[in-house]
Amino acid sequence: MDHLNLIEVFAEFARGKNIDRPTMIRILEDVFRTMIRRKYEVDDNFDIIINADKGDLEIWRFREIVDDNSEDIWDHDKISLTDARKIEPDFEIGEEVAEEVKLEDFGRRAVMTARQTLIQKIKDLEKDILFQKYKELVGEIIIGEVYQILSREVLLIDAEGNELNLPKSEQIPKDRYRKGESVRAIVHRVEMVNGNPRIILSRTSPTFLERLFESEVPEVYDGLITIKKVVREPGERAKVAVESYDDRIDPVGACVGMKGSRIHSIVRELQNENIDVINYTDNLELYITRALSPAKISSIKIDEDGGRASVYLKPDQVSLAIGRGGQNIKLGSKLVGLEIDVYRELSEFEEEDVALEEFSDEIDEWIIAELKRIGLDTAKSVLALNHEDLVRRTDLEEETINDVFKILNQEFEQE
Repeated sequence: MDHLNLIEVFAEFARGKNIDRPTMIRILEDVFRTMIRRKYEVDDNFDIIINADKGDLEIWRFREIVDDNSEDIWDHDKISLTDARKIEPDFEIGEEVAEEVKLEDFGRRAVMTARQTLIQKIKDLEKDILFQKYKELVGEIIIGEVYQILSREVLLIDAEGNELNLPKSEQIPKDRYRKGESVRAIVHRVEMVNGNPRIILSRTSPTFLERLFESEVPEVYDGLITIKKVVREPGERAKVAVESYDDRIDPVGACVGMKGSRIHSIVRELQNENIDVINYTDNLELYITRALSPAKISSIKIDEDGGRASVYLKPDQVSLAIGRGGQNIKLGSKLVGLEIDVYRELSEFEEEDVALEEFSDEIDEWIIAELKRIGLDTAKSVLALNHEDLVRRTDLEEETINDVFKILNQEFEQE
């Protein structure tokens, strides 16, 4: 392969990979200088002239002419007068010889090696460009096309045919994929694995939900509304705290949209994830109240160290505060950055209940065991029944039951 074909093939390959011309020339020169060093040991007295557009290559070797008996005759940048005059008969000592070195002078094997080296350098550069490109896109939404569905991940390709990875752990549990369909996700992280860039996408990251709000709510995109924090149980529930610095803009209303028009598209994208949008506030108690919506809180006590909050609610509000599977309180805690404990608020006529085991010094163990057998394990659960019910449901004598009632009532009378 001559230099024309070598450079043309390389230039065409490089252009196909979107490699710019200066980088292409630099790679070519590096490879040819490596060839020179292998043959001549040094390359500091060689000039390389490349015109990649025309496929031109010129390699020039420069040496100073010395006397045939000179001690410097063996230096790499010296040439004897006799050898110089074989090139040009009128050369004299002290002049400089510029001699063109042809690519074929290096031998066919060296040229083939150069070709492989050029292609490998382009591939390495392409990998680096891809790595840097997606490194800058971390946290941004991209669209990929599904081309392979595996048990532990889904492989997608971008518009340029690059492979993207969506691991199982970064998929919404309700997600179902079909080959050829488009999928939206954020670039979660980029890493090099055995010299190859691995691009990891995510649909479960809170950042993905934040970017969806930016794409659907112009006020968020323009910075008029700020998303302060996002917490998620992917595919199930999310809480988004928003704030507006313009009193004329209702941040919650703007994010939800007219009749929920804006948030509906986000909910559909996230497989019907239930999204609570709340107003952010620096008032921690008010923030906790909003974070546990739709439950109505009666009072809040925040520990002095600021790491825990005790929330008191009416009995019918406790389950709302906790939510299905504890989702509401878990997300609320993450949103405000505190551990939240929920307590049932007692009325002024209501006292704390006491476990039956607390009365073991006054009531025999076998009597307590008999009461627990029918599901009565606290003092108030026993007192809630009348004597006749207890006689009928247990093997206890009426006199024994009377004694139990007397002991239990004394406990609450003392309080």
